[in-house]
Amino acid sequence: MQSSSYFSGIVKILESPKQKIINNKIINVKLRVLISQIRRNKFPKTVSLIFWGNLANDVDNYYKVNDYILIEGYVSIEINKKRDSMFFNSKKVKITVLKVYPFLLK
Repeated sequence: MQSSSYFSGIVKILESPKQKIINNKIINVKLRVLISQIRRNKFPKTVSLIFWGNLANDVDNYYKVNDYILIEGYVSIEINKKRDSMFFNSKKVKITVLKVYPFLLK
């Protein structure tokens, strides 16, 4: 079960991008990021980003760990409903990114 909505915000890259090629044609890049927050919550908000095609190539080539980027994309929440899983009823937040911009801190 999934639901989705649009997201725009600044995130910090936590891990190097992992590239995957699907059907010898389409490039897919996944990485984990930290969502920047004004208020300090008890737990930091980490999510997974998914990039496709030429945008995936650009992210893989130009961005590295600890870079800040401004992203726009669709949020989806995946709920694990498998009873035999250790993480029964756990939720994963994923953002499929449509646009990405570098964000420079001075």
